[in-house]
Amino acid sequence: MQKRELYTIEGEKLVRARRTCPRCGAGVYLAEHADRFSCGKCGYTEIRKEPKQEKPKTEKAPAAGKKKTQK
Repeated sequence: MQKRELYTIEGEKLVRARRTCPRCGAGVYLAEHADRFSCGKCGYTEIRKEPKQEKPKTEKAPAAGKKKTQK
């Protein structure tokens, strides 16, 4: 994740995309896991009430350029 992905600029305001840690304060963001939010600096953790919806996995297509040879 790049720092530029943590912020968006809407008009004249800076909008933060992630939640901040209540213990560490501004500038320290909580990591988003499937079932919780956690701070990597102090270890603060919040459990999600509803698990984050995961994207359905897609099947991989066979690699291009590789051909099956029959004997």
